[in-house]
Amino acid sequence: MPHIFTLRSSLSLLICASALPVWAAEPIMELPAVTVVGSAIIDQNHVDRFASLATVVDEQQIRDLNALDLSSALRRTPGVTVSRFNPVGSFGGAEGGAVYIRGMGASRPGSEIKTYIDGVPFYMPVWNHPLLDLLPVNGMQRISVYKGPQPQQFGNAFAAIDLTPRQAEAGDNHHGELRLTGGSFRTFTEQVLLTGRSGAWDYSLAQGAARSDGDRDDGDGRLSNGMARIGYRIGDNWSASLLTLHADNRASDPGQKGLPNTKNGEFNTRGTLVALSLEHDYEQAQGSIKLYRNEGRGSALDQSGLDGDTITDFTMQGMRWQESLQPWQGGKVALGLDVDETEGEVKFRRVLPAPQDRFDTPTLRLTSPYIALSQAIELSQDWTLTPSAGIRHYDHNVYQSSNAPHAGLLLSTDNVEFRANASRGINYPGLETSVLSHLIPALGQSWRKLEPERVDHQELGVKFNPFADTTLDIAVFKDKLKDRYLFAFPPAVSQPAYVNLGDYEMRGAETSWQQRWTSNWSSFVGFTWLDPSLKTLPYAPKRSLSVGTTYEIGPWRLNADAQYQSSMYVLQQERTEGASNFEKVDAFTVVNLRVGHAVPAMGEVGEVFVALENLFDRGYAYRTGYPMPGTSAQMGVRMGF
Repeated sequence: MPHIFTLRSSLSLLICASALPVWAAEPIMELPAVTVVGSAIIDQNHVDRFASLATVVDEQQIRDLNALDLSSALRRTPGVTVSRFNPVGSFGGAEGGAVYIRGMGASRPGSEIKTYIDGVPFYMPVWNHPLLDLLPVNGMQRISVYKGPQPQQFGNAFAAIDLTPRQAEAGDNHHGELRLTGGSFRTFTEQVLLTGRSGAWDYSLAQGAARSDGDRDDGDGRLSNGMARIGYRIGDNWSASLLTLHADNRASDPGQKGLPNTKNGEFNTRGTLVALSLEHDYEQAQGSIKLYRNEGRGSALDQSGLDGDTITDFTMQGMRWQESLQPWQGGKVALGLDVDETEGEVKFRRVLPAPQDRFDTPTLRLTSPYIALSQAIELSQDWTLTPSAGIRHYDHNVYQSSNAPHAGLLLSTDNVEFRANASRGINYPGLETSVLSHLIPALGQSWRKLEPERVDHQELGVKFNPFADTTLDIAVFKDKLKDRYLFAFPPAVSQPAYVNLGDYEMRGAETSWQQRWTSNWSSFVGFTWLDPSLKTLPYAPKRSLSVGTTYEIGPWRLNADAQYQSSMYVLQQERTEGASNFEKVDAFTVVNLRVGHAVPAMGEVGEVFVALENLFDRGYAYRTGYPMPGTSAQMGVRMGF
């Protein structure tokens, strides 16, 4: 563990606070404080008025899981599967560091999942998949995982992950927090957060850094990020804000154990996001408009074989407008418009045969307006029926237009909520099709003739609160994916071309049980069953079970989490017609533990803690030949006001 922690001099300002004396004319009786612990693993399963499900993980669960990045924050979330190589850093945006939702997200190039920061898209558009290291979890208030297509929430994807930055509390206040950890594999992290509000202004500043040598040679990684949000209230109903985020990261590939020739160099990422928002909030109308631009680079360096370096630059810009209206009793109208424009450049520095090559991608533009309507109907004093329907339209500057309808039904009372949802997801090919056509000239311009991929989603669920401190959630779902794009070669086709040939189905079920036993003890159990018709679909284990508990007594706080996951196929779901994938990893069970002790002298959130990963030293892997570390430990301190 490092003996000296060095912080930037500017961060010293974040640990300063002032106190004003408070005088009372009469004595005030103080009631004893009652500690109420939050949920373990997830905060809640949220169902909106359109019967669509999102699982929410908030900052408490991120802390209790000792999560350094997005995949570790979501590793126990039902319906979510993760992959990684290294303790710190995600390699390449695929099995070296990725998140999969109900079997979606393994396609490479391209992905069915999109990632967002405060509703603004932020991912690698040239290869059309997320880069997890561009999505820091420090400074985030919550992470929402949207399971299945939800046209009223997002478009051009089959599932989504949205990270919401921390905002200041109501009323004039200032809060600061510093977190330091160090431990196994020379792993060190530092995170700073400052939020506040004064009059019409509010702000949120976050900075984080993490590095590790890894448990194997060339398993090192480094994360560095900063985020700032400044807001201003314009009168009683309007407000404006500016959000900026920058990340600069590095991760290495340790290769298969015992086979040094399988190492594939390092993968570096850099990205910057800027978003300007204008929001309003009236009694019967709430909405916002956001203008954004982000740019970045992904560099695959010292690749094995003759590939050399591949350096990809990207830019994205566009607009997000959304409006929520309540024009009559029980009615809600959601409408909006998304506009996204993407372009990029790829530089190939191969060893042979062409040492230098550069390709400028075309510009892709997607415009998608949407509208949705729901109506709450009181059937009796206790029961409410809420039908809903809507549609999102897609207009693309290269590909054909498409529509994504959806319909839902909620039947609810105080402690039971039944839901049914049917929706269509549309996923357009990204810039990767033009890049691959440049690399494989025989494909020609066939990429321009592709149709968008489509998934038809159906889901039934029930949320039940049999007791005040018990929540049960059960869901069954079916996804039918059509027109997945592939590149095919003779004899499958007469000449090399892109084709829409990939079809498969996914059936599944999820159930979760959240229980608060006492004010200081809560637990969680979640189970997921997946049954794809494509039996070799990567990162879609047939069974997975997550268990977690949080217990607090006096100054002590204990968090334990465990996961069982059945054997699964791994690697990428390639786009080549006829490609087969038979790599599998064995089933595993992993247990983690975090123990913290409050230290009031270090502020309201003052704490020292120890976090143990893989408590029982089990052998497991997310890719064949890439064993995850055995038992490891991190010690840390948290302070602030």
